[in-house]
Amino acid sequence: MGTYVVKRVLQIVPVLVGITLLAFLAFALGPGDPVLLILGEQASADVVERERARLGLDQPLHVQYTRFVLSIAQGDLGVSYRSREPVTTVIGPALRATLILAAVTMLFTALIGIPTGILAATNRGGIIDQITMSITMIGISAPAFFIGILLLLVFSYQLRWFPASGMRDWSSVILPALTIALHFGAMLARMTRSAMLEVLGEDYIRTAKSKGLSLAMVEYKHALRNAALPVVTLLGLQAGHILGGAVVAETIFAWPGLGRLLLNAIIWRDAPLVQAGVIIIAVMFSFVTLVVDLIYSWLNPTIRFS
Repeated sequence: MGTYVVKRVLQIVPVLVGITLLAFLAFALGPGDPVLLILGEQASADVVERERARLGLDQPLHVQYTRFVLSIAQGDLGVSYRSREPVTTVIGPALRATLILAAVTMLFTALIGIPTGILAATNRGGIIDQITMSITMIGISAPAFFIGILLLLVFSYQLRWFPASGMRDWSSVILPALTIALHFGAMLARMTRSAMLEVLGEDYIRTAKSKGLSLAMVEYKHALRNAALPVVTLLGLQAGHILGGAVVAETIFAWPGLGRLLLNAIIWRDAPLVQAGVIIIAVMFSFVTLVVDLIYSWLNPTIRFS
């Protein structure tokens, strides 16, 4: 198991190197001049050149990239062009808000999707199956902005149960998390149903039933664990999407998350902030992928020995 973990961690290294290169080149070769963003369009040519030299932007690209990677390795993510503050200071609160939103969203997604999928699969073709699958189709088809606005109108403006915007207390996260979870939960429910139906048709399930095991024992101990692999895969992808920034939900509810911050940073052409955000997201997504692989190896030990 230890060898498998080390091997998976080493596979992440070239991915992160590639991400740093793409994040660097996206702004180094992109349109516009970050120095003019800092100094303004009216700055004189001499002042612009001095600022470019101070930032090291007058050096060859390979020198700039090497310095960029070495700074990251030392934990220095640079200074924001717009706020003139260290990137770690700017991005820290947004990262914390995104992690809170992601954790609550994944909890809601699992609570909505997995039981609904199991319920539909165990009542295949019945009225419960038809109702749940119809509801999940609505959840998948409805745009996130529509779901968010609807939740905002009903539960914030009409019922006044939850705050309309911002990050005040625990109740502030409920509506933005539900906005994302209703869509992802619907997808997860359909995936769980399909996986369960496939496993319930296997010979060993029929054998377990013929031995007189209870239906609950067959469905939850034997079938669910073997059906969990595609479900875990989808959950991992969804977690990565949320960590990458659920921009729509964050915008509707003014949630101060990483996605909203990076969207503004792109508009401002704040290269250090965008580059740091992209790298942090890549690291988190790689970590989620590693966790999913470890869960795979626990659910199916043949994976780590293959």
